[in-house]
Amino acid sequence: MLTKLKAQPADKILALMAMYREDPRPTKIDLGVGVYKNAEGVTPVMRAVKEAERRLVEEQTTKAYVALAGDPAYSDAMIGLVLGETVARDRIAAVATPGGTGAVRQAFELIKNTSPDATVWVSNPTWPNHVSILNYLGMNHTAYRYFDGETRGVDFDGMMEDLSEAKAGDVVLLHGCCHNPTGANLNLTQWQAVVDLLNEKGLVPMIDIAYQGFGDGLEEDAAATRLVASSVPELLIAGSCSKNFGVYRERTGILMAISEQADNTAVTQGNLNHLNRQNYSFPPDHGARVVTTILTDDALRADWAAELEETRLGMLSLREGLASELQRLSGSDRFGFLAQHRGMFSQLGTTPDMVERLRAEHGIYMVSDSRLNIAGLNAHTVPILAKAIVETGI
Repeated sequence: MLTKLKAQPADKILALMAMYREDPRPTKIDLGVGVYKNAEGVTPVMRAVKEAERRLVEEQTTKAYVALAGDPAYSDAMIGLVLGETVARDRIAAVATPGGTGAVRQAFELIKNTSPDATVWVSNPTWPNHVSILNYLGMNHTAYRYFDGETRGVDFDGMMEDLSEAKAGDVVLLHGCCHNPTGANLNLTQWQAVVDLLNEKGLVPMIDIAYQGFGDGLEEDAAATRLVASSVPELLIAGSCSKNFGVYRERTGILMAISEQADNTAVTQGNLNHLNRQNYSFPPDHGARVVTTILTDDALRADWAAELEETRLGMLSLREGLASELQRLSGSDRFGFLAQHRGMFSQLGTTPDMVERLRAEHGIYMVSDSRLNIAGLNAHTVPILAKAIVETGI
């Protein structure tokens, strides 16, 4: 059996990491891996997370399974964080998942089971794993225009034109905030237009919100998701705690499904539970319990929110510093989009050849589509990157 296996294509980001490790240049910069790092190049454990874990070690008396859907308190806490009071709780089914990726996978499985003929519309570009999972599941999908390579902003007219071709029952995958990989986001006026189109065409939205708190603030980053939730009959939401709580390795995610009527929630919940059972039985609990402890304790929540805000402002400062240095060196404001983008990522909008030149000539490592991780920079490396970009002629 095993002799029949075919080699899988190498993961481009993992290959990039290996090349970076082997590069002896002291000025090399890693902007490829999608993980937050502080100025010292470390992904820190947040203060509130350490305290929540300390309490769990002291107070937890068992490691027995919780439930197929995970701890109900975790679902309640995350629903409150993402949706606030936007939607009545009795319309929302939810399950804990192994990270945001697990939530995306479960959402796609739910779509495949209930609407096998539906097409999933995905932004061009999007997080590569979206398309990878859709392909693996053999699901119909197509791209809609999203990123304008000239302006480095959203091609909103192209997006709306493409989505107008979707048929009733199709699913539209949207990024709740901090679009990955571009960093370019819709404004609330544009979000409202998308909502109107969804309702007009009978389309089902699915929102992937993995960076709440990394863009404009916790409440601000939830605004688009809440707008959609309050305006459409049904909605799927895949959430992640990896970034805003820094619990990457704990694999802490959630899938929420909002039904039009509360009397359908029990059936929806049963189906989500069933999907968990088929894929991994019981979801991980440690990260979820840490998150719940933080969100349900006023002091811990305040400390977490304060540290998250420091992280957000730090990334924003790096964005503004890079844009300013590029303007100084190039004498042009063509890189001003970097200060306008939000979240960990921006896309330079250049070619793979130019990206390779940045790596070969300057030791700048980023994904071939020119996505760079802003959190991979610090005050020392910002001018190095700016000089490399200008000298390469991007």
